Order: sequence, then structure tokens, then C-alpha cells
Amino acid sequence: MTEKSFNNRLRQVLMIGLILFLVIVFISQLYIFLPGILGGITLYILSRKLYQKLTIEKKWNKAATAILFILCSLIIITIPVYFSVIMVSPKINSLINNQNSVIQGAKIFSGQIESSTGFKLLSDENTQAISKKISAFIPGLINSTATLLTNLLMMFFLLYYLLVSGQDVEKYLHHIIPLAPENVDKLASETILMIRANALGIPIICIVQGVFATLGYLIFGLKEWGMWGFVTGVFAFFPLLGTMIIWVPLVIFFYSTGHNYAATGLTIYSFIVTGNVDYITRLGLLKKMGNVHPMITVLGVIVGLKLFGFIGLIFGPLLISYFIILIKIYLNEFTSEKVINDLEA
Repeated sequence: MTEKSFNNRLRQVLMIGLILFLVIVFISQLYIFLPGILGGITLYILSRKLYQKLTIEKKWNKAATAILFILCSLIIITIPVYFSVIMVSPKINSLINNQNSVIQGAKIFSGQIESSTGFKLLSDENTQAISKKISAFIPGLINSTATLLTNLLMMFFLLYYLLVSGQDVEKYLHHIIPLAPENVDKLASETILMIRANALGIPIICIVQGVFATLGYLIFGLKEWGMWGFVTGVFAFFPLLGTMIIWVPLVIFFYSTGHNYAATGLTIYSFIVTGNVDYITRLGLLKKMGNVHPMITVLGVIVGLKLFGFIGLIFGPLLISYFIILIKIYLNEFTSEKVINDLEA
């Protein structure tokens, strides 16, 4: 290697190091806005095909069409949030204002479990901890509201920019990504595939599971079964234990009020029907829509929720898929016979 070649490599390494340093700084400072940024990217990928059809083929005005898409997205997001607040907020207020009755019901259920199995479910320390968590729930929810609104503004601002300038942004990214064109196309197709599979598949899963949960609540005589079915559908976003956050306390309530048959029936129904519908629909539908392996979905959601919050339901599986596809691209880019011969030369 000549001295000139060595200096060029050194400058290249230093430049890459500087770029990575600035990227880390930007991410660390803008991390709070990351859900909004990822949400804007998600909405753009879901709407880009229709937007380009309207603006390119139908010759619609780009700015006006982008604003129309933003208004439609806002309505779609606002409607379930509005009904969630209307239906759930009275129950939350009742929970906060009647902590003693809730805890007393939990103690009665714990006593029934202890008399049957000898296992003490709730101790005095656990009861105090539950009471403190209930008291701290509302302040935490209020503090998170400002962050949520800020991320919504960021999401729609980014969506407008991407819609209006999306083709230029895509061309620029295609140009600067240091991979072969076919591998850049593979990354793009994988991104579109996974985002569509999760952003469209997960709401369908929640609707299906919410409907079956509502049916179970109606069968076993739960008051306000429609509201609790809606809330169960919302919590179905979270894998594995999502719906249990709702139906387990309802079962405890039934036991604590002496409705043992209804409690037992709801428990069996929730395990066999609601749980299996969640499993079959989540893994079957997502695999069909995007050929997503079930393990990628489960592990990705766990990782994504930890890293990105709620939007991690979509981008968590994408990270796992990226990890796998980047390994394939690395093998394709740097371990082929041609590359090995170039390195040896």
C-alpha cells in the first residue's frame, strides 16, 4: 500500500468516525422525538404509493394532497384515542378515588386462593406497593401527555416533508448508502414489507381479539362488557401478557364478589379462546402479510417496546429483520470470490 493510499484510507476512517460521532450526538439529543420520527416514516411508507399515484398520475397538487393525507391520518388516529379516553377515564377516576375497595377486593381474592392452595397471594407489603403505584399512575400519565403531543407534531411535520419531497429523499438515500444497488433495493423492500405487515396487521389483530374478548365478557355477565372488550383490544397491542392485564383483574373482581362460576368460566374462556385467537392471528396474519417469522415478531416487539415505546411494535421486528438481512448483505458484499481476490491483490 502506497503512502498516498494510506493517507486516503486514514482520512476516510477519520471522516467516518466524525460522522458516527455526530450521529450519536444527534440521536442522544433527539431521542425523546424518536417515536414521532419513526411514526412519520411509518405513515409515509403506508401512504407513499397512493400519494405518488395521485400527484404523478392524476396531477394533484403536492402540498394540498399532503395536507389531505395528514388530516386523514389525524382522524384515523384521533377516533380510537377519543373513544379510549371517553370510555376509560371514568373507570380510572373511579379506581383512583376508590383504592380501598379495589384493594379490599384483591385481599378477598387472595384469601380465597390461600384457603384453597395455602399460597398467600398478597402480603401487606404488596398491598402497600399496589396502592402507591395506583396513586402515581395519574401524575405519570399527565407528564407523558406533553411528550405525546410533541411527538404527534413531529410525526405530521415529517410526514408532510416526506410526502412532498419523498422521491428526492429516496434517491438521495439510494445514492449515499454504501452498498451495491441490488442490496439497497433489498433493504428498501424489506423495510416496506415489515412496516406494512406490522402497521396494518397489528390493528387487525387487536380488533379480532377485542371482538372475542367482548363476546366472553357478554357471555359471563360482565357489566359494561363493550367498554372492557374495547380496552382489551387496545391492550392486545402488547404480546404475550397484553390482554391478561385486563381480564385477570376482572376475574379477581368476579371472585371477590362471589361470582365464582362466572370467574372460572371467564378464566377458561380467556385462556382457551382469547389467548389462542391472539396467538393464531398474530403469528398467522403477520406471516401471511409479510412472510414474517413468528420468532422475529415476538422478539422484535419485546426489543422495540424497550427502545422506542409504543411505536416499537412496528420497528422492533424491523430491527431484527435488519440484523438478519445485513448479515446476508455482508456475506454477499464482502465474502464473494471477487472481493476475496481483490483483497488478496
